[in-house]
Amino acid sequence: MKSTVLKSTITGLILAAATGAAWADKADDTLNVAFTKELENVDSYFNSSREGVVLQRAVWDGLIYRDPVSNEYMGNLATEWEWIDDTTIEFKLREGVKFHDGSDFTADDVVFTVNYVADEANGVKTQRNVNWMKSAEKIDDYTVRIMLKEKFPAAIEFLSGPVSMYPSDYYEEAGPEGMGLKPVGTGPYKVTEVVPGQHFKLEAYEGYHDSPKGKPSIKNVDIRTIPDVNTQMAELFSGSLDLIWQVPSDQAEKLAERDEFQVSNESTMRVGYLTLDAAGRSEDSPFTDIRVRKAVNYAINRQELVDALLKGKSKVVYTPCFPSQFGCDEEAAVEYEYNPEKAKELLAEAGYEDGLTIDFYAYRDREYAEAISSYLNAVGIDTNFKMLQYSALREQNMKGETAVSFQTWGSYSINDASAMVSQFFKHGSLDYAMDDETLEYLNTADSSTDPEVRKENYSKAIERITEEAYWAPMFSYNTNYVTTNEVEYTPTADEVLRFTTASWK
Repeated sequence: MKSTVLKSTITGLILAAATGAAWADKADDTLNVAFTKELENVDSYFNSSREGVVLQRAVWDGLIYRDPVSNEYMGNLATEWEWIDDTTIEFKLREGVKFHDGSDFTADDVVFTVNYVADEANGVKTQRNVNWMKSAEKIDDYTVRIMLKEKFPAAIEFLSGPVSMYPSDYYEEAGPEGMGLKPVGTGPYKVTEVVPGQHFKLEAYEGYHDSPKGKPSIKNVDIRTIPDVNTQMAELFSGSLDLIWQVPSDQAEKLAERDEFQVSNESTMRVGYLTLDAAGRSEDSPFTDIRVRKAVNYAINRQELVDALLKGKSKVVYTPCFPSQFGCDEEAAVEYEYNPEKAKELLAEAGYEDGLTIDFYAYRDREYAEAISSYLNAVGIDTNFKMLQYSALREQNMKGETAVSFQTWGSYSINDASAMVSQFFKHGSLDYAMDDETLEYLNTADSSTDPEVRKENYSKAIERITEEAYWAPMFSYNTNYVTTNEVEYTPTADEVLRFTTASWK
């Protein structure tokens, strides 16, 4: 699927660079980075994009930190923690930590943050990340307890990821909108400027505490929103960008041939899949018929997609979760081999012997979405291709307006199946199956403290979901990171771009 257009683009960029553009240097100690997607809100509780995760890890801290290589849990804003009973965890907080605005971090901040985000009425965007917490209470200035609604053994994993601590006084006054424009955290970088839709400027926080994240080596990071990958590459060649990521494999391969760039490929927890409206939430969904859902699963050549488009460390996935996640049992999943004739037979049995036409939605990786659409067209499912912004498609999904859409989910890099399968199959606004049997399995798996009970019930849920073909899981993602030779950066497998580990050569 290589294209001559791509070769022409690369050639054009090389010529542009050769006409006099200067290479970036490290003189001003500013790492220039591009984001492809515009954030809905910088407030980490009010966006659900990967770019938001990257900013969250740079600007804010959680109580716990999980090392991305060893997976060891370490104290961050907490120095130690203890389960008091099945639904209560007590934390001893690190003393001497200050927020970027100079205020002290204390138990009051944990209590306010947890009580705020756990209250569904406050509208945190990804409820799954916080709705397992009931409340928090202060024991003394540096001791706090978090109470859970029910048993939730993945609590420590979630607390090491998306649950950031906010300054209580500031957030009470500023709210999500104010925090989005003038973020205040305890993280290794403080935000000095936010221009919505354009860029974010970060500066190393000199008062950063002794966190396992490590202190920044590079003082400034300037992140600009540049949706078009070719424009990003042109700026990389011209020297106005130092680091780009999520670079399509074909472009990354070409850049890797150039001496002035370094290309790193790393796997991620992100899974690409199709949602199919089995519950009939959208108008006249053909996917209420299991034969049509199975036809979609048989229609897609997953291995060809991986080999031709994703490349790198991507692999075929049949589970509604990432295989490394606790409880993500690959053997429980029904594997639908590529069989277009079988797909056509199933469609004919369902009454679509002459085919059907459906709106097909996507928000990223247009070339992947178009290839998937082509597979569907080949078996008689004609698609009206609709490419939307992420936030717009998410809103339509939440309203139940999309019969089929190409989605991806990175689980906020949480290494537990609940971060994906329970996110989408527990009768929430993004559940297009609304299957009570699956819900029962997941409720048991999510709340049991016995690891074997958890595994057993996640396996049953995965078996049920794939037998019923509620989704068409397809592949895991990898990410290509491209830097100039001035930059030293080693990516990790959790798809978190960590500026603290970048340095100049």
